[in-house]
Parts: sequence; C-alpha cells; structure tokens
Amino acid sequence: MRRFALVSLIAAVALNLPLPLRAQQPAMPVIGFLTTASASARSGDQLAAFHLGLQEAGYVENRNVLIEYRWAEDDYSRLPVFAAELTRLRVAVIVAAGGHVSALAAHKATKDIPIVFTTVTDPVKEGLVVSLNKPGGNATGTAGLTSELDPKRLELLHEVKPTAKLVGVLVNPNRPGVDSESRELQAAADKLNLKLEFGKATTEREIDTAFATLASQRVETLLVTADPFFNNRRAQVVLNAASLSIPAVYQWREFVLAGGLMSYGANLPAGFHECGIYVGKVLKGAKPADLPVLQPSTYEFVINLKTAKTLGLEIPAKLIALADEVIE
Repeated sequence: MRRFALVSLIAAVALNLPLPLRAQQPAMPVIGFLTTASASARSGDQLAAFHLGLQEAGYVENRNVLIEYRWAEDDYSRLPVFAAELTRLRVAVIVAAGGHVSALAAHKATKDIPIVFTTVTDPVKEGLVVSLNKPGGNATGTAGLTSELDPKRLELLHEVKPTAKLVGVLVNPNRPGVDSESRELQAAADKLNLKLEFGKATTEREIDTAFATLASQRVETLLVTADPFFNNRRAQVVLNAASLSIPAVYQWREFVLAGGLMSYGANLPAGFHECGIYVGKVLKGAKPADLPVLQPSTYEFVINLKTAKTLGLEIPAKLIALADEVIE
C-alpha cells in the first residue's frame, strides 16, 4: 500500500498538481462554432478577430477552452443539422457566424444554450431578441445593416456611372428574406429610373452561369448583394465581375481588397472581435438576455482606384472625398 501511494504521489508531482486536486480538475468549456463558411476560413481574418476577442476575455483555444467547429461549406441546408449536433453535445455556448441564416438555425435548435451571433441585420425582426438593448432570451451578438444598405450601394453605382440604365444584381435565392429584399431594391431602382437584371446563384458553378447570363443581357453596372455565400466566394465573384469590364459595388471591403471596385458596409472582423469578447463573458456567467446587441458605429466606404483605372473610370472627386479608404 505504501509503495502504491508513493507512486501515485510521484505521478501527481510530475503533473505539477497536488493529488487531491488532480481528480477535481473541471473539464474545459466547449464552444460550438456554427458557420456558413468552409474550413478554409480557419486561417481568415474573421476567425482571427474572433480568437483575439476571446483571448482578451481570458480564453485561448486548447488551453482553457475547446471549440467544436461546424462548417456548412456554403450549404445552408446543413446548418439545422449542425445546430442540432451542437445542442446534443451540450456545448457551453454556440457562436452563430454568417448572418441570420446560422443564427436562425441555432435559435431554432435550442432556447436554453446561450447563442452569440455575428452581423445579423435585424435580430428583432428575425425573432432572435426582444429588443437590441434587452435581448431577453438566450441569444445576443452583433448586428449590422447588410441588405438594407443595397439601395445606398445602388446610389453609389449611379454616381460612378450615371449614364448606365441596366444594373445586374447577383443574388442567392436560398438566402431567407431574399424576395422582400429584392423588392425593396427594385423600389430603390425605380426612384433612380434604373432597370434591374437579376442573376441567381446557389453554388460555385452557378456563380459563373449567373455572370454569363448577366453578360448576355449587357448589364452596364453590377451590384453583388450581401450574402455569406458570396463573401466566402469573393475571389471568384470579383474575377467574374472583372470579366464584364463594368463598375461593381459590394457589401464588404474584403471584395475591394480582392480587386473589386468599391464597397459599402460594416467591418466584418470588428464584429467577430466583439463576438469573441461576448463569448468570453458568457463563459464567465453572463446571460445573453442581459448583454445588449452591439451595432456598428460606422460603415466603411472603400474604393479601389487601381480597378477604376483598369475599367477606364474616372471616380468623381466627391466620392473619393467621402471614402474611408482609397486603394491606389
């Protein structure tokens, strides 16, 4: 018996923990990360921003917290299945990344497990929270106008090329609410005396097909609507837009960094950073019901003058003056 006790004591010392405490060590909390993106986004700036926020809150993956990732690979139909999986795992909190499509899937799967969502346009309208200041349920996170800014993006296109009358619009018909958003965009186009030609895409191959259709219709400018699917495929989208040799506007600056002409929208990494901080607060005991939904204080207008030069465009001086960032 003495020999057994000595061996146990030596093993405990080797692990740098007292023997009684070793048996009492609690398991690390587990975060469920539900996203529309593909696993390739693991090295992206949005996930890096999330980890930075999490670290600022006192948590580092594989050190004192674990993360169960579920990548939908741009297939929105997989989100409810993955949300149910994370619920069965009884994770401590679910991060719903990728707008309202992932947030709604998580919210439908559980009303008990805390949910922190990112960049949901109108969480009150979607039924995710009672109000922005007092969410009142098991969900909170970051909001940010996305599709609501499409009329403004349409105005920017009109400023860049006022003679253009036919605007191509790239949409994902699988995005919830896309029909009402398209009607609102059409109403904005009517005010500017513009005609819209919609190109629809739900897969990588359909993106190419949609652009071929828009090209055959001889659209003169292009608006790419706000959708996680297009953001996850932005290199392909920007390349196709370049093939049309027409001005194009996007929802986020990442498109402009990839060679797009201009963008107007919230800063996505900033939203993911705030999400990481909120997740840390939840892990420490805060309730989503008591954490106000965070909203962007500013929206970025970014212009790529190199792309403008390639297109033979002269960007109006007043737009350059309004831009938050100009790539030269």
